[in-house]
Amino acid sequence: MAMLELKNVSVGYGDIPVLDGVSVAFEKGKLTGIIGVNGSGKSTLLKAMLGILPMSDGEIMMDGRSLRDMGRNEIAKKAAYLAQGKSTPDMTVEQMVLHGRFPHLAYPRRYTKADLQMAKMAMDAVGISYLAEKPLCALSGGMRQNAYIAMALAQDTDWILLDEPTAYLDIAHQIELMRMLKKLAKMGKGVIAVMHDLPLAFDFSDEIAVIHDRKVVACSTPIEICRSSLPMEIFGVRMERREDNKFYCNY
Repeated sequence: MAMLELKNVSVGYGDIPVLDGVSVAFEKGKLTGIIGVNGSGKSTLLKAMLGILPMSDGEIMMDGRSLRDMGRNEIAKKAAYLAQGKSTPDMTVEQMVLHGRFPHLAYPRRYTKADLQMAKMAMDAVGISYLAEKPLCALSGGMRQNAYIAMALAQDTDWILLDEPTAYLDIAHQIELMRMLKKLAKMGKGVIAVMHDLPLAFDFSDEIAVIHDRKVVACSTPIEICRSSLPMEIFGVRMERREDNKFYCNY
């Protein structure tokens, strides 16, 4: 099944529980935004779905297979992860994009023509091929984020998980990035993004997953979440949709 499904998953840090009995399913072909207050467990949820944090209870199924039966390299062939607050390594754009091919390399790790072609296709897809030889440190925040997206595309996975991908970007680059993620979802990938900007999440997501009180309390369309009492109960705002179908927060 083309799903990433959590069944009664509990996870935390040592003796500190963060998520308790989470059950939710994500689908390919959709961009799902994950929202919740700071410290609610949004990033923890992503790490659990990638096997980075071990579960204390429950089961995670990735396309019909239990995560417990999959090794780290096998998971990396299925799901790409872009963490929040990434460092800027001392390398060119092309070199970093090629890092996305690591899970597919046999020993000794040498790039093949197919790897180089995949990296080029990924850079073409996000419009940064002309920056291939540029050092990452010379790029703007928006272009650097595009390079990370290209690395995820070069990884050639069915799933792309992102932790606050629009953080530190100006509004123009935020919108550009969200349009790109929406396009990837329409291409058939499962895109799951932790979001802190509620209007941006509601405008671009196909579905919204809401984390509250250590659980995913809802996962539905933006308009259905908007019509519910959850935005007021959790964030203290009303989400409303204007005549142009854009969402905004009513304080």
